[in-house]
Order: sequence, then structure tokens, then C-alpha cells
Amino acid sequence: MQQLVEKIDFQSEKYKDAYSRINAIVIEGEQEAHDNYIQLAELLPESKEDLIRLSKMENRHKKGFEACGRNLQVTPDMQFAQEFFSGLHQNFQTAAAAGKVVTCLLIQALIIECFAIAAYNIYIPVADDFARKITEGVVKEEYSHLNFGEVWLQKHFAESKAEIETANRQNLPLVWKMLNQVADDAQVLAMEKEALVEDFMIQYGEALSNIGFTTRDIMRLSAYGLMPV
Repeated sequence: MQQLVEKIDFQSEKYKDAYSRINAIVIEGEQEAHDNYIQLAELLPESKEDLIRLSKMENRHKKGFEACGRNLQVTPDMQFAQEFFSGLHQNFQTAAAAGKVVTCLLIQALIIECFAIAAYNIYIPVADDFARKITEGVVKEEYSHLNFGEVWLQKHFAESKAEIETANRQNLPLVWKMLNQVADDAQVLAMEKEALVEDFMIQYGEALSNIGFTTRDIMRLSAYGLMPV
């Protein structure tokens, strides 16, 4: 892997062009997460302190990734990133407006966090030195965000199960669409799409298992990711 990193030209126009979109996606992802945790704090007043703390962490992550772009002298394509997240963003807002805490937690604390963890895990070995240090720090904290959603949903599993399954059916196909959309740019950064998919499915499957789903359930729920949007 070290030899692969040595071959990557972080200053090439091709790399910087792809990085402008990938960097924007992680910046926007952290911004979405920040905003989502603030909204969740209103929906879950008993967990407000924890959720505000998570939102502040996401804001710090966003600033770290902005610094990664500046380090490579790349301007992130934020319009692309906002469109990239638009499906999950809209579904979260619709659920929040309806007071559907379970759906909001599935989107943010499971899907978005697992997506982020997978992307960071695959990126770290091929990142430039500056971005690697930032990303390694971020990914450790993302696991605590995932854990919040797992713990809450596990506590409320019996009454939440049906809504989790519905929310999974609505949102998991969007992840596949997003992974396909970013595959070419990720390849330029030496991130293999198959590795991203595999890591996401491992993280997401473990989260569903921790909540209370059986292996058979997880296979069935995961299959919705293969459905067209």
C-alpha cells in the first residue's frame, strides 16, 4: 500500500479535479450530520446534551476536511456535494417534520455514519500525509456517533423494528446510487468501489446486528441496497 501511495501524484490536475468532488462530499456530509444532530436534539430532548456534543464534533470534522482541501490547493465543489446528498437530506427533513425519530436515526446515525466510516477506512491508506492524520482522528469519533444510534434503537427495538425496516427500504438504495455516482472519482484517489461497498455493508450489518436484527433479517434488509431507486 505504501508503494501505491508513493505512485499517487497528489498535485496532478486529474487528482485535484476528482478531489474537488470527494473533498466536497466529506465536507457536506459533516455539515449534514451537524444539522441533523441539532434537529435530533429537538426531537429527543432527554438526549439533547449528547446530541449537541455530537453536532459540535461534526462541525470540527468539517473544518478538518476544509483544511485538507486547502492543503492541496483544491476548491471543493459544494454544489455537486449538496446534490449528492439531496436524497438522504430530503428524506431526513420529511421524517423530522413528521416526528419520525426512528427514521431520522436510521438515516443519520446508521446510514450516513456507516457510509462515512467506510469511506474514511478506504481513504486513509491512500491519503496524503496531512489528510491521513485528519481522517484518522475523525474516524475514531465517528464510531461514537454510530454507537449513539445503535444504543437508542436497541433500547426501543420492539416498537421501532417496523419503522426501521421501512426506512431501510426507502434509504438504502440511495446509498448504492451515491456509491455509483462517486466511483470514478474515488478510483482516481485509489479507492476501489468494491472495497467501499464491502466496508459499508460490514459496518451497516454490524450496526443492525447490535440493534437486534438476526443474520437472516440483515441479509434481507441489505438486499434492498441492490434495488433501483
